[in-house]
Amino acid sequence: MKAVQKAERLCLEEPHNFEYLPIDGIAGFRDAAAKLLYGKDSEVLKSNRVAIIQSLSGTGALRVAGDFLRITRGPNTAVHIPTPTWENHDNVFKQSGLTVSHYRYYNSQTLWLDFDAMKEDLTKLPDGSVVLLHACAHNPTGIDPTPEQMREIVDLFKAKGHLPILDSAYQGFASGSLDRDAQFIRLFAESGLEMMVAQSFSKNLGLYNERIGTLSVVCQTPEQARAVLSQLKAYCARPNYSNPPSHGARIVAKVLTTPELYEEWETELKSFADRIIQMRQLIYNRLKELETPGTWDRILKQIGMFSYTGLTREQCDALISQHHIYLLRTGRISMAGVTPATASRIAEAIDLVVRTIPSRL
Repeated sequence: MKAVQKAERLCLEEPHNFEYLPIDGIAGFRDAAAKLLYGKDSEVLKSNRVAIIQSLSGTGALRVAGDFLRITRGPNTAVHIPTPTWENHDNVFKQSGLTVSHYRYYNSQTLWLDFDAMKEDLTKLPDGSVVLLHACAHNPTGIDPTPEQMREIVDLFKAKGHLPILDSAYQGFASGSLDRDAQFIRLFAESGLEMMVAQSFSKNLGLYNERIGTLSVVCQTPEQARAVLSQLKAYCARPNYSNPPSHGARIVAKVLTTPELYEEWETELKSFADRIIQMRQLIYNRLKELETPGTWDRILKQIGMFSYTGLTREQCDALISQHHIYLLRTGRISMAGVTPATASRIAEAIDLVVRTIPSRL
C-alpha cells in the first residue's frame, strides 16, 4: 500500500528512541485504533468506558482476552465459538486455560448461515456466557448475518446477558467500507453491553509481519475501565510479552491521524475489496455460462477474502491433484489469490469436478 509506505518513510524521518514502550502501547496509536473501531463520535469513547491495550495483532489480542477471562472468571470458563470458525480460535482459548464449546452457524445443506439454529443455541446457553463472534467477513465461510439479523443477535445478548468477544480481522477489507465493516461492533457498543474486541491491522494495512493490533474492553463505567486496563497490563500483557513493538504501531498511527494518508488508504482499501468482488463475479459468470450443476449465488453473496464453495472433500482433492487449484479440503478458497487470468480456469475446473464426482450441490 502506498499510504503505508509513505507513513513508514515519515516515521523513519522522525526522531526515535529504542526504549521500552508502556505496557499498553503507544497512546496515539491506541486512541486512533479505538476511533476506527467504534467511530470518532462513539459514546463509549466519549465517556471513557473503553480499556484498550496494544496487542500482538489479532491473535495476541485473543490470547490476552483469554488470559483476562481466566483470571477474572476462573479456569475452565467456557468460550462458545461458531461451527465452523478460524481453527486457531480453539487453540488460543484452550491454551489460555479455558474450555471451548461450539454453537451452530453454517448449514451444510443450504450452504448458508443457519440463523435459526444459531439463535437457538445462543438462547440455550447459560445467562452471562462468553460468546465469540466474527465482526465481519466470517472466516472461513465469508457469510455474515444481515444488519437485521445482527440487531436480533444484539437483542438476544442483552436478554441473556452474554459477553461478546468480536474478532475484527478484516475491517475495510471486506466490503471496502471501514464503517460498514464495523457495524456489528458498533451495534453492540450502542447496546450498553460489556464487550471485548480483538482488532488486527495485518490485512487492512498489509502489516502482516509487524503484528499490530489491539484488545479493547467496553465497560460500564470509567472507573471499571481503568481497573480493567490495570489488570490487562499487570496480569496479561506483562507476564506474556512485557511490552509491545513500536515500529508497526507508529506506522498505523501515522496513517490513521494524517488526513491525506488516511484518505489515500481508504481509497486503496476499497480498490482491494472491489478487486475481490470482481473475482467473485468472474468465477460466477463463467459457472453460469457453463451451466454448472447447482446454485452458485453464494459466491457473490459471501464477503471478504474467502469463499466457502460448498465443494466436497473429494471434489477439493480432485481440484488439487488433477487441476493444481489449491484450496482447503473444507471447500474454502482464497479469493485474494484469484486473478482475471485464472478465474475462468478455476470455474472450468470446478465445473468438471462437480460433473464427475457426486456432490450435495
